[in-house]
Amino acid sequence: MENKRNYRRFLLLWAGELVSSIGGGLTSFGLGVYVFQRTGSAAGMALVTLLAFLPTLLLSVPAGVLADRYDRRLMMMLGDGCSAIGILFILICMLRGGASLAQICIGVTVSSIFSSLLEPAYRATVTDLLDAQAYSRASGMVSLAGSARYLISPILAGALLTVSDIRLLLALDICTFFLTVVCTGVVRRGLTAKVSDGKEPFFAALREGWRAVAQKRGVLLLILLASAITCFMGAFQILAEPLILDFADSATLGIGETVCASGMLISGLYLGARGVKRGYLKLLSASLAVAGLAMVLFGLRENIYLICAAGFLFFAMLPLANNCLDFLVRTNIADELQGRAWGFIGFLSQLGYVVAYGLAGVLADALGRQFRVGVGRGAAAVIMASGVLLAAIALAIYPIKSVRALEKSGAGERSAS
Repeated sequence: MENKRNYRRFLLLWAGELVSSIGGGLTSFGLGVYVFQRTGSAAGMALVTLLAFLPTLLLSVPAGVLADRYDRRLMMMLGDGCSAIGILFILICMLRGGASLAQICIGVTVSSIFSSLLEPAYRATVTDLLDAQAYSRASGMVSLAGSARYLISPILAGALLTVSDIRLLLALDICTFFLTVVCTGVVRRGLTAKVSDGKEPFFAALREGWRAVAQKRGVLLLILLASAITCFMGAFQILAEPLILDFADSATLGIGETVCASGMLISGLYLGARGVKRGYLKLLSASLAVAGLAMVLFGLRENIYLICAAGFLFFAMLPLANNCLDFLVRTNIADELQGRAWGFIGFLSQLGYVVAYGLAGVLADALGRQFRVGVGRGAAAVIMASGVLLAAIALAIYPIKSVRALEKSGAGERSAS
């Protein structure tokens, strides 16, 4: 009975994050189009994305420790609610005649700082609510909620931009923050907070989180490999928009992004209904290899149909890979260390995004100028090269013994539960 109640609480929490994801996608899409139309540069778009991401990454480790020391649901409410401040700042600048690139960068940075409180607390809360047998199914649903910013937001934002402007998108995003806070507050009322007694020093807790990650060589190696993988995937995510906008309008971009992201919907629905029972490492390697092939196809030609088909295949692989990574890591870390461990995991595994966001846009602009083919074809070249490297790393993961051992110990943990 308690498991059923906790699963309902998880569903409410998940619904709030789904709404928040859609709102964040509206802002991300709108700002990307706004910056590209005014600068014509992939580097400008990449800078905004980098500043929206980097603070969350840098603060993820201390946020993970806080998630083990204080009320996780309260941290989620503070993170979601206060992150609206940065978006509100950009909206005010827009209402006063238009926001400069510097003002947009300030706003997304502020929002990202507060959002850093959310991720470790959210992942640890999933562990609080569910048992090991429900992890795979829950992971699929979490991936599905995350995909909403790519599936629903682009086509909705593209349609709204034909009748209004970016200010409407920002206002809608701000409203979603408060709805998410309400959902989290309801869950918090029905769930006892797991809080530490505060006696453990902060830096000692950090060291404990590091030991939780590093004590199994396979876990650490998998996370470091994930960092390389996120670098190549980040290049795809940051350059797909300028590639399409170089030969199409924002409405076509919105439709194209939605079609591509529907691959995540199909995979997410499957995982939410069935989950993965076995063969996690094999599926992880295969799904990432196929994603790399899809990236190569994505950049071949300026053909929206080929781009949509390749993008669909790419996004269909992401929930499968994320589900397998989540299971292999989650089931090899003690429950009481989940918050601080996920802080380190998030930091290490997503370092690749920092490299991609910092370099991919600059490299695409440079290639476009060097070969006089435009920023779109420069972006295509970077995406295709990244796809080849992603597929090569994906195939190299499977034979590693210490990584393969994680599946056996994780399966044992699930059976014991």
